[in-house]
Amino acid sequence: MLDSLADKVPKFYGSVTVGERGQIAIPAEARRDQDITPATKLLAFGGQDSKGLIFVKAEFVTEFITNISAALSEFQQTLRAMPVADANKNNRQ
Repeated sequence: MLDSLADKVPKFYGSVTVGERGQIAIPAEARRDQDITPATKLLAFGGQDSKGLIFVKAEFVTEFITNISAALSEFQQTLRAMPVADANKNNRQ
């Protein structure tokens, strides 16, 4: 059980300091583990509470959006294929 829990906890790579120009250096181990090279595009997300930032590879976000779009299209096709009586019955439940 502890092994499966350890696999789900994000790895801590250390701390970074924001420089005068607002730049940070990503620790080498993190770059190696996450396959971040000088050409890698990262997207920065932050919560409204200003307590943290999350960096995500742009290619992952693109892949995620593509997969969600495909799943939504399949869902729409399924709904369209349902007989009207079945759709109304499901809405009442």
